[in-house]
Amino acid sequence: MGNTKSVSGLELRKGTNTETIRICFRYQGAQCRESLKLAHTKQNIAYALRRRGEVLNAIERGTFVYHEFFPNSTRAKEFAAKNVASTVTIGALIREYLDVARRTLALSSYNSYQEVSDTYLLPKWDNKIAANLTSKEIRTWIMEFAIKSKTISSILTPMRNALEQAVIDEIIESNPFDSIKLGKIVPREQRASDFKADPFSIDEIEAILQACVNPQEHNMALHAFASGMRISEYIALQWESIDFSRYKSHVSKAFVDGEMKKGAKTEAGNRAIDMRQGALDALLRQQAFTKQLGKFVFHNPLHGEPWTGTKPIRERWRRILLLAKVRYRNPYQTRHTFASSLLMLGANPLYVATQMGHSDTTMVMRTYGKWIGAGLDEDRRRRLEAVYTQIDPKLKNEFPVFG
Repeated sequence: MGNTKSVSGLELRKGTNTETIRICFRYQGAQCRESLKLAHTKQNIAYALRRRGEVLNAIERGTFVYHEFFPNSTRAKEFAAKNVASTVTIGALIREYLDVARRTLALSSYNSYQEVSDTYLLPKWDNKIAANLTSKEIRTWIMEFAIKSKTISSILTPMRNALEQAVIDEIIESNPFDSIKLGKIVPREQRASDFKADPFSIDEIEAILQACVNPQEHNMALHAFASGMRISEYIALQWESIDFSRYKSHVSKAFVDGEMKKGAKTEAGNRAIDMRQGALDALLRQQAFTKQLGKFVFHNPLHGEPWTGTKPIRERWRRILLLAKVRYRNPYQTRHTFASSLLMLGANPLYVATQMGHSDTTMVMRTYGKWIGAGLDEDRRRRLEAVYTQIDPKLKNEFPVFG
């Protein structure tokens, strides 16, 4: 095309052999130009002006559909895709992401994403148009939380991932989470972790065991204290993993959210735990209940089936501690009790780390350092040793006596 003349929102373009009339208008913030292959006659110019007027009226009424006016236009395809994207909600994106996560992630991860989506994300953002979401809206919402930043990060993950996929799919131009920095939004006191080891004393251990009126509950609680296993590990423990002749319990599986995982939480978590007196007592008594019933050591005594998750254990644990009149700490603290008790009795920190499934002493020293060589009066030491003394005769003198 060569020369161009303008007439009231039209461009009259002339080439070597052809003439076109270009209609100019703005739509969704973009400048649009659509050409009609018409000669520059008065009748054609009048027709183009009427056509432009119809376009402007449709845009004003909100009824303009680009491809109906200009079916062969490349811009029509662009705006069709954009118009579809403009109706996509955050809720739809999250559900689509969860469907993918269900098939690609570990069951425990999917369950966690589903829970935070149902609890926090969908109630807030379900009907929000994704293309209209701003970083400011997200920041304002985050600042309403009075929880730790680690928990906030876990809540945000499914939504962040869903929007990232929407960028890849060209539904939205950018992810508003890209400019979100929790460290600049969350107050300092919320950024600090509230985790701490809060182990049970020997007085509390004995009170808890006494409050276990069901013998299988008693066996499982005693074994938890004396082995240092995670809940997911001891509910997956099988009789074939117990080596009474070598005084070992082998950890190689974990039950997480109803799913049996081959392998422990970490590579170092695949370990052989030295059997201690409390664990041996618990296992010998438990044989009468489950050794002949199947492969799992611990069963839910309410229905005689193996445990498939931690929730019923946590509920039972709360009732036991109420009966024992012991300050509540979650059942994971039995693992912390194992580590701190061994250290108070004088065990080597590196050895404690290997028994717990850590690759080095970093976690042990950071979490339990204050219990190293803390000392015990004679009575408490004797009672702790009744739980934690090793069965292997070669290791009977494991604990030195501090002067």
